[in-house]
Amino acid sequence: MTKTSTYSSAGALDSARRTLTLEAQAIHDVQARLDARFTEAVDILLACKGRVVVSGLGKTGHIARKIAATLASTGTPAFFLHAAEAVHGDLGMVTPDDVLVAISYSGNGQELLTIVPVVRRMGAKLIALTGNPDSELAREATLHLDVSVQAEACPLNLAPTTSTTVALAIGDALAVACLQARGFDSTDFARSHPGGALGRKLLTHVRDVMRSGSALPVTSPQTTLAHALEIMSAHAMGMAIVVDDAGRVQGVFTDGDLRRLIERVGDIRGLILGEHMTAAPHAIGPNALAAEAALRMDELKLSQMLVQDKDGTLVGALHMHDLLAAKVI
Repeated sequence: MTKTSTYSSAGALDSARRTLTLEAQAIHDVQARLDARFTEAVDILLACKGRVVVSGLGKTGHIARKIAATLASTGTPAFFLHAAEAVHGDLGMVTPDDVLVAISYSGNGQELLTIVPVVRRMGAKLIALTGNPDSELAREATLHLDVSVQAEACPLNLAPTTSTTVALAIGDALAVACLQARGFDSTDFARSHPGGALGRKLLTHVRDVMRSGSALPVTSPQTTLAHALEIMSAHAMGMAIVVDDAGRVQGVFTDGDLRRLIERVGDIRGLILGEHMTAAPHAIGPNALAAEAALRMDELKLSQMLVQDKDGTLVGALHMHDLLAAKVI
């Protein structure tokens, strides 16, 4: 039997607005229902000596997987356990020190109900998220959180939509509450995300990306400008670094200095570098964050910056291209 489509652009927008309105209202409703049971759930998670095991099936399984990932990335060790796989051996992943977070809107899913008695007998605590406080799962739980909704956004009131949104929101709320209780900060977050942009910004230090040794365009104050230009060209950093015999920085001579000097003097070949360098150049320490160096270079309108230790000894140098290559900026 062929079904006639009633699609229209206006109808699609109306449907989207209705869906978002219903889901927003459902989150508002569950917020109003929050009570001491939520804080008890947070206390259970914080006291967990093992890991938080988040389990569900079907659409709630997808939600459970995301909640586990959020917990794990925000300081609460967690993993996802598929309820169907649990009854076929994966339940061996759970230990008495763990906390099981079981998600089932009806609270009567047989797979979860099959593993709950085993988990409880081993001594692990159970937090249940259901839409039915009178369900068997809610009764068996150490603690039950009510995630019931008035209706699904699905016009047939069948497809899990509003209910999964609310379950996800409560999972996020638990993760954030634990994050704040643990004093988890951006540096901790970066350690969990070393491959991401934040990880690169917070974990990459100047020493990790600076040029050093023979890659540096180093010379002495007595060098002629003609020779200094050869050094600058060979190292492609847009500057020559002037140091004394002990390796302490005396100054720099940059491409910009060269242009300005030519405008003033004309023939510069016989001039001595130490008489025309920029003394006391801007520098940063090797243990500073590369992101800090990038910020300072941007503020000072610099293409390069020296890296030196506390007594002024040259350690390395940074070029803006180095920071770009390391994806710090």
